[in-house]
Amino acid sequence: MHIYVNGRNIEITDAIKAYVKEKFGKVVNHYDQIQGIDVVLSVIKNPAASGKHVAEVSCKMTSGVVRCEESAESMYASIDLLADKLDRQVKKFKDKTLGSDKSSIRTDASSEQAEDGAEDEEMTVEAIEE
Repeated sequence: MHIYVNGRNIEITDAIKAYVKEKFGKVVNHYDQIQGIDVVLSVIKNPAASGKHVAEVSCKMTSGVVRCEESAESMYASIDLLADKLDRQVKKFKDKTLGSDKSSIRTDASSEQAEDGAEDEEMTVEAIEE
């Protein structure tokens, strides 16, 4: 599993790269099907813009892709927010893919109605016998 860090309008230092790998390395522990994480860090040079430091991530998995984006006043804050957001989304994606047991509401409801119908038949048979 690889973590790629790219920058737009910012030079990626070793400290930033190590911080990103530390934060997103924790996300990898939650789901073993992650193939790669692409992180793009950018700075908006417009003085009127709020949240000038933007971090985007694209997490590639065997069965899909999860993308997130966060912005904050400092690059480290945006990386923290992004790591938390990606962690929640990867857990949600994992629960969806592993938790689906291919049953639907219609099949569950029809099986419950069939069981209720069988119990009703037994009650009417007992009432007739008495």
